[in-house]
Amino acid sequence: MSLYKSLQGKYFVGGSQEEFGSGKYAWAGLFNPKDSGVLLFVNVFTVTNDSEIPFSVRVWLNAVTSGTAKQTKMQSPSNTALRPLPKPKVQFLYGENVDREPLSGTPIYGRRCPAESTVVAEEDGKFICRPGGNFLINCIPPETTNEKIKGKIAFGWWEEPC
Repeated sequence: MSLYKSLQGKYFVGGSQEEFGSGKYAWAGLFNPKDSGVLLFVNVFTVTNDSEIPFSVRVWLNAVTSGTAKQTKMQSPSNTALRPLPKPKVQFLYGENVDREPLSGTPIYGRRCPAESTVVAEEDGKFICRPGGNFLINCIPPETTNEKIKGKIAFGWWEEPC
């Protein structure tokens, strides 16, 4: 499916880099604007732990975030042979060193991210977010250390008209 959507110019990839720890959280997510006119299909995500400290992540649907959101500059259509290049309507936003987990939404499952490793989850488009919805990964600081952690979150997704 991802190859098919890429050939159509509907598949996008992106990544972000976060810092957190010492009681602070980080998050990254795909946010579908209310006026986008598209459905968001989450295909894959990765969480990379660049530190020697393991941490946990929690996946959320339709989260209301805390902290200041930034838009990643690291995103692209996966098919770069098309001209003009397609632009995603979904926004890839992230926040780092935030005070708390999301304020509301639905936490759906968690994962453990071991030291110096990458966790991959292939969702195959089964998470579908309407305009105004989102799919978010929240990084939870370990309680046993005050050290800062550097991590990366990446997504692959496609968009279809509503």
